Amino acid sequence: MTPHQSRIVAEARSWIGTAYVHQASCKGAGTDCLGLLRGVWRAVLGPEPERAPAYTADWSEPGRDEVLLRTAQRWLRPVAAGAEAPGDVLLFRMRAGSVAKHLGIAGQLGPAPSFIHAYTGHGVIESPLSEPWARRVVARFELPQGVL
Repeated sequence: MTPHQSRIVAEARSWIGTAYVHQASCKGAGTDCLGLLRGVWRAVLGPEPERAPAYTADWSEPGRDEVLLRTAQRWLRPVAAGAEAPGDVLLFRMRAGSVAKHLGIAGQLGPAPSFIHAYTGHGVIESPLSEPWARRVVARFELPQGVL
């Protein structure tokens, strides 16, 4: 793991225990999955590259608009198959055919893969990247190095 990846994972893990609060991004007080990524970005890279708009819990499902995927493609770098690493940003579809609307950060790879995420009813936790979760991953990205 590179120093950059180690820093991302350590920062994400430092949020574990933060309560789930929709649209928040404050370590120790409250966050949602996007807020966790925003907080890690701020700690590792500096100011966020754009302001997150207000969003509802359905993440544009009625209009089938892939807002989160497009935003990730704008600011993050795609990870090629076989190049996965701790610190990667994971984008999930919670149901087949739905828009991508959940984010996590890879904690570890190998025989016991995990990811850190903010989850309704649980707050920020590190979960096993079990098969049910892994099959929902729609894309993997990495945070850029240095300030944009």
